[in-house]
Amino acid sequence: MSTMEPILDQLLNSSEPSVRFKAQVNVLGKDAASPEVRQLQQEIKTSPRVQALLSERDSGGKLPYHPYSKWLGAHWVLACLADIGYPAGDESLMPLRQQVQDWLLSEAHLKSIKTLNGRVRRCGSQEGNAIYSMFTLGLADDHTAELADCLLRWQWPDGGWNCDKNPSASHSSFMETLIPIRGLNLYGRATGSQQVHTVVERAAEVFLKRNLYQRQQDNTTISPEFTRLHYPCYWHYDILFGLKVMAEAGFIDDRRCQLALDLLASRRLTGGGFAADAKFYHLTQRKISGRSLVTWDSTRKGSLNEFVTADALFVLRFR
Repeated sequence: MSTMEPILDQLLNSSEPSVRFKAQVNVLGKDAASPEVRQLQQEIKTSPRVQALLSERDSGGKLPYHPYSKWLGAHWVLACLADIGYPAGDESLMPLRQQVQDWLLSEAHLKSIKTLNGRVRRCGSQEGNAIYSMFTLGLADDHTAELADCLLRWQWPDGGWNCDKNPSASHSSFMETLIPIRGLNLYGRATGSQQVHTVVERAAEVFLKRNLYQRQQDNTTISPEFTRLHYPCYWHYDILFGLKVMAEAGFIDDRRCQLALDLLASRRLTGGGFAADAKFYHLTQRKISGRSLVTWDSTRKGSLNEFVTADALFVLRFR
């Protein structure tokens, strides 16, 4: 960590409280229950970024979009809040939770899920994000367990999930498997379920046996986008997001993470930080899919991105 100290100091003094939270809790390992961190979370709650994310709530506390509307719907807003250290137990978020649950557990939605050739075709990232958000934000209830049970029933033979409608599809999707690991890991810890732990282990193998970004047959890169860095990833995949979830779920010490860790380390900028190579959102007033009300720091080539840097320093602790 010594070579990263100057950049870590920069993160610890950032004007963005969620960056300071990531640096203190994820990188330095400070107790999230400490008074200092709790006070920082209250600062996150009232920060301009969070206030913008929640600014379009109506008088009932709901957002005027389908929960999955990119990136303004309740599903995405809760996932972002969970990732940046928003304090748990805020009852004002209950209406957003209700929007997500009403969608994912509705009879019409569940009836739309198809099984082809014995494999359930489902975008597991949706349930995965919901479970992750509910547990992280202190909003979990019996309906959260229903979502987890769905993922357990829908797991593919190779360990993951996939929504590919091609009947011949036989391999799990990186995009639809990573986030279920993130959510089910929290669910398993909360319940102490060995079954859930086994499911998470099997899902992690989807990534580990491919070194988090390589094809098994020839070790070539599966997709160039997997080796580019982004924040937030939403439902997309890159090695930083993959390593982050492996660390959260306790798999980062597996030797098969080493190539991805080395690749990430090689991307360090002069001065110790990391850049975002691209972004998955559009900061615009136009009514388009993927519109964001906030920017997540710089995506200029070679320019430090504090969110990417904080997450990179977190996973590189294990290198």
